[in-house]
Amino acid sequence: MKTEAAIFDIGNVLLLFDYMKAARRLMEKSGMDCEPDRARITAANREYELGHTTPDQFLSVVRPEFRDSGDEAEFVAIWEDIFEENTRMTSLARRLAEKMPVFLISNIGPIHHKYIFRQFEVFQIFRDGVYSYRAGFMKPSPEIFEIAIRQFGIHPEHTLYFDDLKENCEAAAAAGLRAHHYEPHREDLPGSWNIPL
Repeated sequence: MKTEAAIFDIGNVLLLFDYMKAARRLMEKSGMDCEPDRARITAANREYELGHTTPDQFLSVVRPEFRDSGDEAEFVAIWEDIFEENTRMTSLARRLAEKMPVFLISNIGPIHHKYIFRQFEVFQIFRDGVYSYRAGFMKPSPEIFEIAIRQFGIHPEHTLYFDDLKENCEAAAAAGLRAHHYEPHREDLPGSWNIPL
């Protein structure tokens, strides 16, 4: 089947990430010997990544959970530093970008969005992206895929989609995209996929 475009998820596809890396540093900084309220932070992060709250509102919830009363810029710098490039998938994205337009769909907030575009050169290859905090929807909601298909001007049946979460791949497939479930811990992917390179 003809392939005209490709769409990539970011977290645990193009970039591996670990929120606990930031959490451990923030706990050490504040001298905490027990973890903060994960449920409260997760709920705040969801509202933030949906665009329902601003970065300042998000930080006003999360910083007290880590007993942080110091410099906000220092807190943000630690919060940002949770990513590393997954060269197996960024190499694939680069190869595909030589042949077709490549795009992004991500559940992400503005702090991390701005950071990764500053920090990782690979994001320069992408033509456009749909981000949850701007769209007002998060994967696997069908609306975010509908927005992406319209915004990118693609034919979904001729578009590859890569995500690490099975439920997101199922939603992408329901929208007509050719979804590939990427599992970071498996060594046989993406070489076993039928992808034109």
